[in-house]
Amino acid sequence: MIGKYKVIKKLGEGATSEVFLAWDEFHQREVAIKRTLALAGRSAAEQHFAAHFFAAEAALVGRLNHPNVVQLYDAVEDADGRAYLVMEYVAGDTLRGHCAPDRLLPLEQVVEIGFKCAMALDYVWRQGLIHRDVKPANILTVEEAGELTDVKLTDFGSALNLTSDRTQVHRVGSLAYMSPEQLDGATLDCRADIYSLGAVLYHLVAGRPPFEAESQGALLNLICHASPEPLTGCRAGVGEELSQVICGALAKSREDRPANWQIFAQQLSALIVNHQVPRGRLQQVMDSERFNLLRGLEFFADFGDVQLWEVVRRARWQRFHYGHRIYKRGQQGRQFYIIAQGEVEVFREGQRVARLGAGTSVGEMAYLAPSPELRRHAADVIVSEPCTTISFTPDTLAELSTETRHRFDGAFIKVLVRRLHAAHEAMAHPRRIL
Repeated sequence: MIGKYKVIKKLGEGATSEVFLAWDEFHQREVAIKRTLALAGRSAAEQHFAAHFFAAEAALVGRLNHPNVVQLYDAVEDADGRAYLVMEYVAGDTLRGHCAPDRLLPLEQVVEIGFKCAMALDYVWRQGLIHRDVKPANILTVEEAGELTDVKLTDFGSALNLTSDRTQVHRVGSLAYMSPEQLDGATLDCRADIYSLGAVLYHLVAGRPPFEAESQGALLNLICHASPEPLTGCRAGVGEELSQVICGALAKSREDRPANWQIFAQQLSALIVNHQVPRGRLQQVMDSERFNLLRGLEFFADFGDVQLWEVVRRARWQRFHYGHRIYKRGQQGRQFYIIAQGEVEVFREGQRVARLGAGTSVGEMAYLAPSPELRRHAADVIVSEPCTTISFTPDTLAELSTETRHRFDGAFIKVLVRRLHAAHEAMAHPRRIL
């Protein structure tokens, strides 16, 4: 046992800590526990840094909630003085294994990973944090049936907390991925992490880091003064556009890098949208495409990035051809749809009464109606232009976070008010809702 957690097995060990897979009986879930190693006999400096890095992560318990960031559940100090962190367990590996030349990921998957990490680090930046140690070993992989399906950023022990009054350690990170300003001890902003993520993506594309040298001094000199070799042609499918985006993030001066995470994320997403990276075995619509599609819809205007990512991952995405009947009059249903692309028409008694396009919803009474009878559809809804939809049932919507369900409720209210207003306009009602 480690505290109240039953240890299942040891997962690994580093210079200052060891990691275990354990069982949380109260929450009925697996957790990862990172416990500091016994520091007796270590130098005062080593003990100081180990304590600092633990305290930095412990201060973030319960604070970070993003689909691509590992959640920190608890921080405890044992009676014997050994401290440990309890965090979300991710049953995968890290990106470090995919940096080897014989295990490189498809280019579109590398870009997708870059987009997700950029959005996660944008969220972290808006919490007042600079990670400062973005590297392949700190990006965990989520795998299903042996396929990499998602990534999660971890290890915030080196994070610079811009909102903290605590004395913080500087010049920390992993040398191969550190920005020139980190090495110089300059004041940092999000562009230091943009450089580091650019270095990670470079490694994932080329099978080698941006700079390599036989000594630490020589590597420092390259990072501060040399330009990375362009990626163009380093492997099949790597074109000028991909090389420019990644090498742009590695600019020596942070003024020459993307100004913020949103710009960098958009540059990465554009590579996929504009077919500037080959689409190999991942022919399906990618999460980054879905995220950007939702971001442009009026229905989701008030959703934050975290809520949008939840919709991307939890919704059922479907494509319907021309003439498909989504709803039939008299049919009872519990599924509502939001039109992401395309158009549908609504018919009552054989007469078309509405045409609905992207960003509108149909069947929301399946969620809002208080009784089964009110869930019976009063109209036919037919696809008039091939469309992409996202759908939920009340049961699947209940699985979303409270904040995301609140955003859905607000969006539904706006839809109903607009429709009520349109009905009043059609009837020339003397008391219109403006």
